[in-house]
Amino acid sequence: MKLIKNLQYKKILSLFLKQDGTPFFNAKGVAVGVFCGCFPFFGFQTLLGLFLARVAKGNLFLAAIGTWISNPFTYVPLYFFNYKVGSFLLKNSPDIVFDKNLMIEELWEKGSVFSLRLILGSALVGFLLASISGIIVFLLYKRKIKKTVS
Repeated sequence: MKLIKNLQYKKILSLFLKQDGTPFFNAKGVAVGVFCGCFPFFGFQTLLGLFLARVAKGNLFLAAIGTWISNPFTYVPLYFFNYKVGSFLLKNSPDIVFDKNLMIEELWEKGSVFSLRLILGSALVGFLLASISGIIVFLLYKRKIKKTVS
């Protein structure tokens, strides 16, 4: 079982490192994918990542892989953190109190506040993580090119 896990890991890593294109092209793909992966658009993150990578002229394969930053193991901590960041930016209490006597209008209002906090936090965290991952990938591919030339 351990051998299978190592084999899959090595296969994915080799696919990652064998991508053609300039370091900037590949870094754009990863950065766009990571940015899209930070948003809670379940099922559409990869499509959005591929679309934005096409617009930004980045690597499509690496954009799809970059969206894997959110997966069933990271959904809860990532989106909870994004929500807290959004709440901090809006400078209001992150606690939403749901009472069983809420009117429908109040529920819609609280839902829009919750969504705004989550989307704003996701955008900021996504931008930060995309920048970091893009720089790391750029440096990795730059180093790979330097080794092959030497």
